[in-house]
Amino acid sequence: MEDDLKPYMSSNEELPQYVRRRTVPDVPEDVDYVMDHLNDPNFDLKKPMGKPISSESFRADKTYADSDADVESSDGRYSAPSRAGSRNSTAIEFDDESPYPEVRAAVSSVDDPLMPVNTFRMWFLGIFLTILLAGVNQGFEYRAPSVFITGIIGQLISLPMGKFMEWVLPSTQFRTFGRVWSFNPGPFNIKEHVCVTVMINVAYIGAYATDVLATQQMYYNQQLPWGYQILLILGTQTFGFGLGGMLRQFVVWPSSMIWPSALVNSALFNTLHKNYGKRDRGHMTRERFFFIACACSFVWYWVPGYLFTALSIFNWVCWIAPTNTTVNTLFGTNTGLGMSILTFDWAQISFIGSPLVTPWWSEMNTIASVMICFWFVVPIMYCKYPNVLFTGYLPISAYVSFDNTGMPYNISAVVNDGQFDPELYAAYSPIFMTAALCMAYFVSFASFGAIFTHTFLWFGRDIVRRFRSSLKDERDVHSRLMQSYPEVPVWWYITVGVLSTAITNQHFALQVVEEMIAGYALPGKPIANIIFKADPPRMMFTIQMVSCVITCFVVTVVQSWMFGNIAGICTPDAPDSFVCPSTSVFATASITWGGIGPARLFSPGGLYNPLLYGFLFGALAPIPFYYLARRYPLSYWRYINIPVFCGGVSAIPAASAYNYAAWALTGFIFNFAIRRRHFRWWMRYNYILSAALDAGVALCLVVIFFTVQYPKGGIELNWWGNVVWQNTNDAMGVPRLISETGTFGPTSWS
Repeated sequence: MEDDLKPYMSSNEELPQYVRRRTVPDVPEDVDYVMDHLNDPNFDLKKPMGKPISSESFRADKTYADSDADVESSDGRYSAPSRAGSRNSTAIEFDDESPYPEVRAAVSSVDDPLMPVNTFRMWFLGIFLTILLAGVNQGFEYRAPSVFITGIIGQLISLPMGKFMEWVLPSTQFRTFGRVWSFNPGPFNIKEHVCVTVMINVAYIGAYATDVLATQQMYYNQQLPWGYQILLILGTQTFGFGLGGMLRQFVVWPSSMIWPSALVNSALFNTLHKNYGKRDRGHMTRERFFFIACACSFVWYWVPGYLFTALSIFNWVCWIAPTNTTVNTLFGTNTGLGMSILTFDWAQISFIGSPLVTPWWSEMNTIASVMICFWFVVPIMYCKYPNVLFTGYLPISAYVSFDNTGMPYNISAVVNDGQFDPELYAAYSPIFMTAALCMAYFVSFASFGAIFTHTFLWFGRDIVRRFRSSLKDERDVHSRLMQSYPEVPVWWYITVGVLSTAITNQHFALQVVEEMIAGYALPGKPIANIIFKADPPRMMFTIQMVSCVITCFVVTVVQSWMFGNIAGICTPDAPDSFVCPSTSVFATASITWGGIGPARLFSPGGLYNPLLYGFLFGALAPIPFYYLARRYPLSYWRYINIPVFCGGVSAIPAASAYNYAAWALTGFIFNFAIRRRHFRWWMRYNYILSAALDAGVALCLVVIFFTVQYPKGGIELNWWGNVVWQNTNDAMGVPRLISETGTFGPTSWS
């Protein structure tokens, strides 16, 4: 009773059980807490603040609960910093668990600094799989459809390979230069596995500059010396790596930078190693769940991937009216707007990334952009004003540009001796873009302006503060674990960046600043794929650099061999479908921006000059939503993110709104509905399911290609289920309007 008469309580005292906790901020301490986390949409502000753990108790008790053991039961029970409590203690407060359930579900909060990492088997497996995946993926990149072995596959096959080496290698110890080492220092552990996977993740995506070399050789007929090819790829690859290292205090160290794509790998690591040879009681183990889901994914993909492809391109409305232009424009999946929504192909759903990984707030912003920009504005522009930008004479959506006859733009018609020729251009045709591509450019320009405004409003103070911060200033558990290892000096990354600049003659442009700020403005977007807070930073630096250099040589050798030994490669009649689809897109972009140039397209008087208003729209749009979120901090206004709204649809029109619709629908089911109603299941299995679906599809793609498609010209199944989607106006790209003269557009251009 005496406590009930107190006008206030000490901030270190626990509230009585019968007192209802506040979920709406109504005192200064709560308001500070809410406003400090208002700019983080992944943070649930409606959960009550937990009791903090101080540096004193952290030092006194160094035992941690394994976050992988029934981690799903920890929702709402983690410790969060309490501002009120800090006023009564000078101790530093720490988070004994991540405040994000996604991280708690996937990343362990324990670490053994003595676990061997720099081992022979790690280097052997890492280098071998780097060469294998980089070479295979580079070879099949030029094929349509391409076969792409993802990092998930490498992560899976490297574990049994490591266990096999653990079994066969001798455990004899050697002494070299005073250091004792062994081919087999013990069980193949999770840190060795992480290092191998990091090397694979660097390698399997290849090198961006290979498209530059391919365009120069195949479309501009340039003979490139071997040294130029190696140095260009090596310089471009290492430049980005060096820049990323210099910005790690902004985009790696903060606990709010959760990088959802890395959580899939992390969850799979813990699943494979924690349950290796063990059994769980009361529920299915993550390991068993993974292999069952992977097997089901493998078996099922035979249906939409080979036996019944109409289930992949499920534009069922177009099957009913295959020659109706309006129906095919709205519901088509190839050159339409993809309002069919449904697909039974995980490859289509995850074309822009796994929807099980991306946070729902981010998916919500992205699908809102698709609905407003591409399903509302684009049809109006296409149907009501077809002659404004001449979009009515083209399909509503396509990843290529067109000439004034409605055919794909012929690059060779405006190129002479490897250079753009204005006279040939004047004799041929101006370049025309589809309505969807025009909108894609508009929102791309808008995202550029929105990033600066959004970052200034939401993260301006954080950026200034982080210029003076170090890893020791971070309070989350994973940052504390990393303090056991020496950090990579900044000058290592600076050296890499300077050397790459010297090699390629690159310069630090505004685009680099944009990428840095985007890390803050898009906190839930899966941009990085090799962020694992588990291994020593200097070892991670070393393995990434080694993998990067090896990859550069491998992809250059494979590309040179293919160009020299496959007759007709990168032509429409290339054998075995080696038509180089991605290189064709890259070459078209090179002539659009480097040849014809933005001055002809976007300058005053240019056909596409109005699209530049996207910069103004993007710069102003974040402002009202910022003040609405500040005024109503617990409302949905804080989840509206204009950079995500504009930048999230950047894959269109290479991807279709169809891909986005299926992606968002799946994300709603798992990251909203199931996460809210069956949170324990979601915490335990969601990321494992994502990895399993990816792995099953990737394995099946490889098997289908090498068993029924590649040998002796392949086996084609020509039946209704595989051709119904091809016999539509959508598949043939029929436009809304047909010119009576055979051409359209302006009568003169230069």
